[in-house]
Amino acid sequence: MAAAAPLIAGFDAGQTHTSCRLARLAADGQLQPLADGEGSGVSHLDAPGGSQRFEGALRSSLAAARAAAGLATDQPLAAAAIGASGIEVGSSVQSRGHQLAAAALGLSPAALVLTGDERTALEGAFAAGPGVLVISGTGCIALGRADDGQQHRCGGWGWLLDGAGSALDIGRDGLALSVQMADGRLADTPLRAALWQAIGADSPQQVKAAVVTEGFAPAGFARLAPLVDQQALAGDADAQAVIARSAQALAAMVAAVAQALQLEAPAVCGVGGALQHLAGLRLGFSTALQQRCPGARLCAPAGDALAGALALAAERLQRGELRPR
Repeated sequence: MAAAAPLIAGFDAGQTHTSCRLARLAADGQLQPLADGEGSGVSHLDAPGGSQRFEGALRSSLAAARAAAGLATDQPLAAAAIGASGIEVGSSVQSRGHQLAAAALGLSPAALVLTGDERTALEGAFAAGPGVLVISGTGCIALGRADDGQQHRCGGWGWLLDGAGSALDIGRDGLALSVQMADGRLADTPLRAALWQAIGADSPQQVKAAVVTEGFAPAGFARLAPLVDQQALAGDADAQAVIARSAQALAAMVAAVAQALQLEAPAVCGVGGALQHLAGLRLGFSTALQQRCPGARLCAPAGDALAGALALAAERLQRGELRPR
């Protein structure tokens, strides 16, 4: 009986959950996807419990994917690639995460790729071709690639420093407006009532207390973004201003990447939960993009971040060597 084709895994590790996709790598180099599984989320490795969360996210998502594929729980991997939130290429965090991931997955370090989730998403979106990817979810970042393979990244410097264009910023800015409405600096609108109801507050003092509770930020702010978007679509001028600022911020990141890589009329993929689910933000981004980067073409991604991770894992297995990512 012929030996089964090597089993490889691709991971997309985010703050709310981690997804794993298993595939077989056929002798002709073609990938044969098997199943996806979902596990727990990750946090920055330097955060309290960050290492344990990282390892747990990989193990739980891999176990779910193995179960979905009908594989034994000890079915070994031949290679894997992980795109993870908070991984900066070339950093000590990447090196430490690489060792943790290899141990968690039972792989030699040489059989593993660990990189930022924006890079696996870029690989999936453009399948090694040129273009600009902008991700707007809880956080946001843009990354592009030129014909010669050169890459340039813009944004994604952490929610405390650089979140313009993200769901987090939209929710936080909306909530900031609500307390200004409460103390008389702005006229009251339905935006305040909608946001306060969502967090169970009925006074600015309760809002102030809510946002500093453990675990609220950044996810707590991001969960409010759909309410701000809904109020903007309903005609609330304050909410519309918040959405417009974020749309302009996303377009500015794309334009900066395109300029750095000398991409004229680039193909642009906009992905992430905020762009996918917030209709007002999506429309505003499309308009702002043409203003900031005339000729840019919005297009659907060729594949998702898991497809990109599997491509990197297959490349690692076929090359059998380490190279920077």
